[in-house]
Amino acid sequence: MESSDNILKRIIKKPNSDDSNIIEASNTISNKKVTCSICGDRGIILQGDTGVPCSCMEQKKILNSFRYARLSRELISCRFDNFDLDFYNSGTSAKEHTINAQKAVQAAQEFCQNISDNPHEVGLLFSGSVGSGKTFLAAAIANVLIEKQTKLLFLVVPDLLDELRATFDSKSETSEFDLLDIARTIPVLILDDLGAHNYTDWTRNRLYSILNYRTNEKLPTIITTNLSFDEIETHLGERTCSRLLQMCRIFRLSTEKDIRRQKYEKRERLS
Repeated sequence: MESSDNILKRIIKKPNSDDSNIIEASNTISNKKVTCSICGDRGIILQGDTGVPCSCMEQKKILNSFRYARLSRELISCRFDNFDLDFYNSGTSAKEHTINAQKAVQAAQEFCQNISDNPHEVGLLFSGSVGSGKTFLAAAIANVLIEKQTKLLFLVVPDLLDELRATFDSKSETSEFDLLDIARTIPVLILDDLGAHNYTDWTRNRLYSILNYRTNEKLPTIITTNLSFDEIETHLGERTCSRLLQMCRIFRLSTEKDIRRQKYEKRERLS
């Protein structure tokens, strides 16, 4: 059977000039190309008569991990240090919003700490309205784990479903099995935006297949959703809800106002 590493390399798109969502190798997370003054970008330096990998190769390895994990440029800037609790500290329920956010951040940080010793750590599900910080937390987890060289995949659920449908195109180089297999078996899977999409029996079964496999193998999964559990059950069914309860700790994020709107108003000096 083909290894999950080979499948992942084969199915992930190569970066190009028109794809702003794919990470380019750089000496920092920026638009500058890598230029190593130590090895001249050869990747090897001489120590006596022996060639050894240059220190820049480790940085390239991390940057490639971001690309293989499918993290966009925007998401690689999401760090726990940048998680701003001030966005939750407004409105009549400010105290509740802040406490919920603190609990979610603590759970995310504990997950990152624990998984090093326990690759079967219980996953996390972050629910909440649009713009409440769910994806930020999921990406912050991904960034920490990638730097620890943990293999993971960050999938936006609507994009995953589109890719699964596209496998039926005779010109597609990727099979449905490839996509499902890597999502099932990757050590850490992050499913972002498990929302009220146009689910069919076929897509419900594919999502259940992924979650059921990962539950049985005790592979940690991070999920974000703007749905309540009742709504998840309506859209995805009782058996999927049951798996989510088994495989994840659940945290609710809430804000008085969409964080993206708050950032916009601050940027444009409207508040």
